[in-house]
Amino acid sequence: MTENGMKQGQIIAAVDGSEHSLKALEWALATGAATGAEVVVAHVLPDHAQVWQARRTAVVGEPPETPDPVTENVRLSLQGRGALPRVRYESLGGEVPGALNRAAEGAGMLVLGSRGRGGFASLLLGSTSRSCTATAPCPVVVVPHAARVAPPEPADGQDAGAAGTNRILLGLEPTETEDQVVDFAFRQAAAGAHALTALTAFRDPVAPLPLIGAPMAGLPEDTAPLLREIERAQHERLDPFSRRYPQVVLDTLVGPGDAAGQLVGQSETAALLVVGRHRSRLRADSLLVGSVTNAALLHAHCPVAVVPAPA
Repeated sequence: MTENGMKQGQIIAAVDGSEHSLKALEWALATGAATGAEVVVAHVLPDHAQVWQARRTAVVGEPPETPDPVTENVRLSLQGRGALPRVRYESLGGEVPGALNRAAEGAGMLVLGSRGRGGFASLLLGSTSRSCTATAPCPVVVVPHAARVAPPEPADGQDAGAAGTNRILLGLEPTETEDQVVDFAFRQAAAGAHALTALTAFRDPVAPLPLIGAPMAGLPEDTAPLLREIERAQHERLDPFSRRYPQVVLDTLVGPGDAAGQLVGQSETAALLVVGRHRSRLRADSLLVGSVTNAALLHAHCPVAVVPAPA
């Protein structure tokens, strides 16, 4: 594997031959082509293949040169396709989440399907995706099965009716969202010629609990000062990044409601939803993520990027 210093910006696309992982690979390839990033197609060998390799190495003294059928099938399927980024193939050993996390050290992002070959078809999020979003050293993008698999065209190539689908959506809590999360959203917007929408939701103490995806309601008169204060905090939080990425067209949304529900609803017209891992109050070995992040992973209609905080 390339040294970490050479992997900056690399996209690690995990494949296992399942339809979910191949949909995620298509998203990774389109993103790599749009941003100029190299895509590494990574497959963790099944246990029986790893055992055979270990036994042969013990007897012969060197690892066998055996093709990996999963990566070979991907390689064959991509032959002759145009507009591809630079693509490499890696066969990995070890247990799946750990092997992918090691491969993702220093990479720009790790891209996974929402589910792989294992587990129950009724699960909304597979065990590998859940584990990697909680523990990976780099941003993890989970591509839901029914999501669009290619980024939309740049904004100036769209008609007015499609303009909303070209944006990156950032879930922002001005006092809690880490700089790494905000910077990742701005960088993805800048690299892919996307607009960026930052959404900050807050709980209106006199309003009923909203349903997931319900629109932001109008504010009663006595809530207006709170709204102005949150808008001010949001502007101050985003201003340094707007100056760092002046090419990004930024839009902001602030209003009462459930943050998870608002993000899920807004994800219907987004190319990518960016959220933080929010693990500051959890044990280091926990596989839990914040409640808003978990809801986004389970219900968002577009790919979801989960960005870790610094260790």
